[in-house]
Amino acid sequence: MEPRPEPGFHLTPQLLMGLLIISIGIIFTLDNLGVTDGPTYLRYWPVGFIAIGLLKLQQARGGGGAFAGLLFIVVGGWLLLESFGLVRLSVWDLWPVLLVFFGASMVWQGIYGRSRRSYDSTDANAVISGLAILGGVSRGSNSRHFRGGDLTAVLGGCELDLRQAAIDGEAVLEVFAMCGGVEIRVPDDWMVVSQVTPVLGGYDDKTRPAQSAGEHRLVIRGLVIMGGIEVKN
Repeated sequence: MEPRPEPGFHLTPQLLMGLLIISIGIIFTLDNLGVTDGPTYLRYWPVGFIAIGLLKLQQARGGGGAFAGLLFIVVGGWLLLESFGLVRLSVWDLWPVLLVFFGASMVWQGIYGRSRRSYDSTDANAVISGLAILGGVSRGSNSRHFRGGDLTAVLGGCELDLRQAAIDGEAVLEVFAMCGGVEIRVPDDWMVVSQVTPVLGGYDDKTRPAQSAGEHRLVIRGLVIMGGIEVKN
């Protein structure tokens, strides 16, 4: 039986990104037809990046999701100022600032991860954390009350095996992959919901539809930059 979609309207980063691309396409079309002046309106396109960043911050519980939100806001804000001539320095000249944000996200994961694990002192595998930089890391969990965690892969790979774990309701997994890959294996009865934003990257869900939709729900959030995330059961 196919899982039934949840009722109501849910605003997601993917939806905002799609609306941004559609808007840019419409502006280019009207400009080519001589209906409007395209460059005047295209100056505001970085507002879409800022909106996506704010939404990801609102949805994030720390880790890769928060880092992705801040990244979108900073880049979008700087591009907006640059398009109006308020700053002379190109955002691409400030790429080392990304290292600062990435390092800050690692510190946040360390602090936030310890605070989350303190609530699960009786079940050390309820929250999973993995970090791979220029290498690989493999994690697994057999927790009966899996809550989620965070995975970060930069020029490396993360593997997470959850086939022996169980979810009591919903779990949230934050992911961030830059020039790297993340592979997640889940049980057959889990429903996987993606809230991943790919930028020159990809997200591939190879799981089969769960028979009992909604009872065991894994939400995957985060950002993929020139990398990939694969989920399968």
